[in-house]
Amino acid sequence: MKRILYTGALLLAGAITSNAQTTIMGGQVEVEKVNVTRSEQNVFVSMDLDIDKLEMKKNREVILTPELKDTLGNVKTLPDIWLVGRNRYYFHLRNDSIAEGKNFYRSSKTSNVHYETTVPYEPWMRYADLMVNEDVCGCSDLLLTDDEMLLGAFVPLYAFVQPPAEIKTRDIKGEAFIDFPVSQTVIYPDYRKNPSELKKIQETIDVVRNDSDATITGISIKGYASPESPYDNNTRLAKGRTQALKEYVQKLYDFPDSIFTTSYEPEDWEGLREYVEASSINHKYEILDWIDKDMEADAKEWSIKSRYPKEYAYLLKNCYPALRHSDYVVEYVIRSYTDLNEVKRIYETSPGKLSLNELYLVAGTYEEGTEEFNEVFETMVRLYPNDEIANLNMANVAMIKEDYTSARKYLSKAGSSPEAEYARGLLLSIEGNYNAARPYIEKTKASGVEEADECLKRIDRISSKE
Repeated sequence: MKRILYTGALLLAGAITSNAQTTIMGGQVEVEKVNVTRSEQNVFVSMDLDIDKLEMKKNREVILTPELKDTLGNVKTLPDIWLVGRNRYYFHLRNDSIAEGKNFYRSSKTSNVHYETTVPYEPWMRYADLMVNEDVCGCSDLLLTDDEMLLGAFVPLYAFVQPPAEIKTRDIKGEAFIDFPVSQTVIYPDYRKNPSELKKIQETIDVVRNDSDATITGISIKGYASPESPYDNNTRLAKGRTQALKEYVQKLYDFPDSIFTTSYEPEDWEGLREYVEASSINHKYEILDWIDKDMEADAKEWSIKSRYPKEYAYLLKNCYPALRHSDYVVEYVIRSYTDLNEVKRIYETSPGKLSLNELYLVAGTYEEGTEEFNEVFETMVRLYPNDEIANLNMANVAMIKEDYTSARKYLSKAGSSPEAEYARGLLLSIEGNYNAARPYIEKTKASGVEEADECLKRIDRISSKE
């Protein structure tokens, strides 16, 4: 018969030890101190068997065969443990080499057996159970027993999700303060601070143009004027100066007209409000009230100027110049990487150039639960903090690290996909709340989450022993 001595994810822990006891052979043999340790290349298994209560007639023998087995049918048979009666003991001594093995014991002369073995690690062992087969020889009746688990802890089975491939659209944003002579819309590159401000724009564009992996797809420019009246003139200035900057950049790089998008804001009242709100000027809240009024722009500006002349003069000098600015966005596309070695190289140097799908491929080169594996998913959620799949996968990593507070935080941003619901049920299962977990797992099983069926089996196995 077969007994489950240990059920667990070998990949998720370097060493798992239990001091709990279970019995086999109809309660005649106690198994304790089960230890499963996984190094990089091997799995070490050890246990102690108390056979003091074993009733063994002299012509009988028991062969206990430990094995690692998963639910998909993968099996690794471990060396046998032979417990033999007196006559069988001498039979083997005379006729074969079994008695020379270190796991060969005469039951009447032994009360405690220490078993240990090492086998090469294989990836499927990450979720293997440690079981023992009981083969009773020379016996007219089999010792029938139910499977029992030595460990009572739920062992999670995580469902990571591979993000879909995507066109990697990126953008760089900037702000420039181009000086124009009064009431003019012509750019003079050497005028006042223009050399440094124009250089900022050029450097932003060059960062993308000089990257062989990037292709510029669009440049948008939005010009703003400050809110001193008249509004009509500010409209002319904002529109004309935006067009002037667009033409300057287009001529500088010989870009086609089709990649440009322009817009303008005649008066930057939003910028004025942000400045006043952050300041400590007199009549701050009264001025904010006027800024927020729904009225014609020139009348609003005149009301502030006439009621609070000192404060207006202060704003005109210290705030208004910064409201005359041009915001620009350089949009570009990063090429896709198909060679895994190249993807890993980019990950080490410029992870921001990788899509979530490409980062997932990097994670797949490491074993689940390792520091390197976890680090890739941490990079994903750092680069894409609001992406549902990135948060879902990071929730799984947090559960692996036993950081359940963080797991809940990430799950709150993981959406409502079947895999996200499965992860919520998995977290409840880890916490031992199987009744609450079961509806989540059953629902996601029906939705096609492959891990759900095995998860339910593990919940059933644990629950039946409670």
